[in-house]
Amino acid sequence: MPAVTLWFWIIKILCTTVGESFADWLSVTQGMGLPTTALISTVALAAVLGWQLHFSHYVPGFYWLTVVVFSVTGTLYTDILTDGFHVPLAVSTSVFAVVLAGVFAVWFARERTLSIHSIVTLPRELFYWLAVLVTFALGTAAGDWTLQVTGWGPGVSVLLPAGVIAAVLIGWRMGANAVLSFWLAYILTRPLGANLGDWIASPRSGQGLGLGPAATSAIFLVAILATVAYLTITRADVIERQAQDRARVVPTTLVQQRIMLGYYVMVAGAVAGLLVWSSGRPHSVAVSDDDAASTPPAVSLTPGQATAHFPPADIAKFRGIVQDTLVKVHAGDRQGAGDRITDLETAWDEDESTLRPMDANGWGVLDRQIDTALKAVRASHPDQAAEVESLNVLLAALR
Repeated sequence: MPAVTLWFWIIKILCTTVGESFADWLSVTQGMGLPTTALISTVALAAVLGWQLHFSHYVPGFYWLTVVVFSVTGTLYTDILTDGFHVPLAVSTSVFAVVLAGVFAVWFARERTLSIHSIVTLPRELFYWLAVLVTFALGTAAGDWTLQVTGWGPGVSVLLPAGVIAAVLIGWRMGANAVLSFWLAYILTRPLGANLGDWIASPRSGQGLGLGPAATSAIFLVAILATVAYLTITRADVIERQAQDRARVVPTTLVQQRIMLGYYVMVAGAVAGLLVWSSGRPHSVAVSDDDAASTPPAVSLTPGQATAHFPPADIAKFRGIVQDTLVKVHAGDRQGAGDRITDLETAWDEDESTLRPMDANGWGVLDRQIDTALKAVRASHPDQAAEVESLNVLLAALR
């Protein structure tokens, strides 16, 4: 394992950003879809993990390649649950949190330590990589859930995980348990890196930097390669002796650890309060049937407001599909209308990763209206009047 230095956290965030943007690039931009992309990444994960476990010492290139692949795979697993099986983010976040707690409990019961610098046996390394995979999945779910609840856009969404990581750093410097602080920061770097990637990749019209997922992935991959090359040459993150490891740990006492544990509880409470407050602010989110009752209602926007921040070409594409669907509904072409509304659903889902960061409010309003149109056209006992009404309302919103 590497030493936990500033280099460790820099490259961890770089890997996390690549995981988010590269997963989106493969599944959406390249049109591979979530299941295929997840299958490929799982095979790659098994291969690089076997490669990593082959070494008896820390090799920067192999270690960080494994982290990148774990980041991509963990992201995809959460996306599959959310988009493929429509599991609410609140549920997946809770499940992954419980799973991670279970991994830590079994790991500690067997090895009596969760320290990254105690990983000197194969069982401990296997526990470590399992925990890493779950932290990526948990960080993805928690980060997406936060955005869903708050409606925050690119840029602003980076501030919360960055602020909480800063609070964890302060707690560690003031005597909090080093292992607890490490794993809290490790989990939080996932939403930080993902939100950073979204901000850089999002178009300028959506308050991002407009580089796109491909360019963002390329830039961060180059940064990772440069950092790994530096660490390989300088060995700046290699622990040579156990005494060096101990020297990096901030001296602390049991009393300090208990006090700082209370501090962490207070930070968690403050974050929860911020999220509750933000969820009550005017914004809209996509709501599934399962969690509609527990999600704040969407705010209505006047025609033109919902599409104000989206590229006109994309809106024209959606309008064209809706108009085709409406024509087929009027003509009584049930099969044709069903096919075209499916085209709309596919196009909308494929563009979600690009459009949603531009304007979460507008995206949420349109998403709800598209869902209404989908249900009307696909109804087992179709009502032409309801279909026409829902499609006309959607057309009005897509101005």
